Amino acid sequence: MNNPGGPSLLLGSTEVPPVHELNATGRSPFLLTSDHYGRLIPRVLGDLGLPESELTRHIAWDIGIAGVAEALSGHLDAHLVAQRYSRLVIDCNRPPTAPSSIPIVSEATTVPGNEGLARDEAEARRRQIFDPYHRRIDEVIDARLAAGMPTVLVSLHSFTPVYAGIARPWHIGTLYHRDTKLPPRLLKHLRAEADLVVGDNEPYAVSDETDYTIPVHGEARGLMNSGIEIRQDLIGDQSGQQQWAERLARVLGVIAQALRAEGMI
Repeated sequence: MNNPGGPSLLLGSTEVPPVHELNATGRSPFLLTSDHYGRLIPRVLGDLGLPESELTRHIAWDIGIAGVAEALSGHLDAHLVAQRYSRLVIDCNRPPTAPSSIPIVSEATTVPGNEGLARDEAEARRRQIFDPYHRRIDEVIDARLAAGMPTVLVSLHSFTPVYAGIARPWHIGTLYHRDTKLPPRLLKHLRAEADLVVGDNEPYAVSDETDYTIPVHGEARGLMNSGIEIRQDLIGDQSGQQQWAERLARVLGVIAQALRAEGMI
């Protein structure tokens, strides 16, 4: 499961690139990211010692978010930057120094292929998967700012309905830390939807220690930002994904109009 040929062979020329982009010329102020969009594993790592039943669970990726992200990108005319490899290989929303960056245990599942990794093996995962993804987000933000394009970062995620035996009642949650502009608006409009139970920094809260995309690309760059978490049982099929993309497009569209009217974007 570990790479016998050295770290340079982690992603060979026939492997899928880690970065997936959609609608790169989109004119929306919203820049969409999806850290856990895919569940690919480099061939040289095999199955990380796990059965297929584990590799399709929430521990491997954010179930349903790929369909939501792509549809939302289309509805908003927004640029989407997503990451295709499993969070079990390397979690692209964790600082590389965090213990959960390359998890040995995820929820209650031990990941044999992540045990006893040599430093160069861990570095290869960072260098060939994590770094290209975040470098691309940086490049996109740089280009937008240079062109004078308003940029509001929205990081899209999904969460399992039950974690470690505890049920989670929220349909959707907003995740944030320092931004005081976008998250309150998002909460207000989502809570105006009568059929939703909305989490305020639930089921997770953003921090510098446990998150990467929002602190580094949103807060450190001075962008308005928020994470969005949708419960996975609501977006497990194409119909649910389309419905949630339409709902979010409507809500974010109203927010964009208000921000423009107030001269904030």
